[in-house]
Amino acid sequence: MKSFRFSPVKNKDELFKALEYIHHSAHKICKQNLGKYLPVAGNIGFFCHFEDEFEFLTQVREVLTDINSHWNHKYFKLNTPIFFKAKNGIPKAIYTYLYIRKPDDNTPNVGDVDFYIETNKFKTFKQLVSTGKFKTGVKILDRPDLDLVRLYNPNIDVSAFIGSYDLEQVAKHKQL
Repeated sequence: MKSFRFSPVKNKDELFKALEYIHHSAHKICKQNLGKYLPVAGNIGFFCHFEDEFEFLTQVREVLTDINSHWNHKYFKLNTPIFFKAKNGIPKAIYTYLYIRKPDDNTPNVGDVDFYIETNKFKTFKQLVSTGKFKTGVKILDRPDLDLVRLYNPNIDVSAFIGSYDLEQVAKHKQL
């Protein structure tokens, strides 16, 4: 069995330790690549690496979230938001949506966090990214269905994305 930092997660406490790691690591990547922290869009995702882990965590997610309140059948609204206090310079954050990702052999990462920039500022930011302002760790996500910028560090097993949305606002305007 291949070794991953947290997988296989076997209980709720292990999941929350992994989510805290994802939160801190994504913020670290944000600060390293942009020189500042951004607000979170409201969602945090854990990436499963084994089918039985995914089945188990889907059951956990069904307890932690309102299974009828989701965005895109991917992000499920938490019954109680997950709150991380400010720690070691990393700002506090509140996550209102949880994503449990199916195993993907091409993704060894622990999980991801999305950050938010207002629409007009996001367009300017994307333009800076496309002109090469950022030499490493920042690139436009190559997916036509998602308007995101990816932040990464090859030495950190977490992904971070920047978009022009706050998931709570998106969910309010879309039929869930």
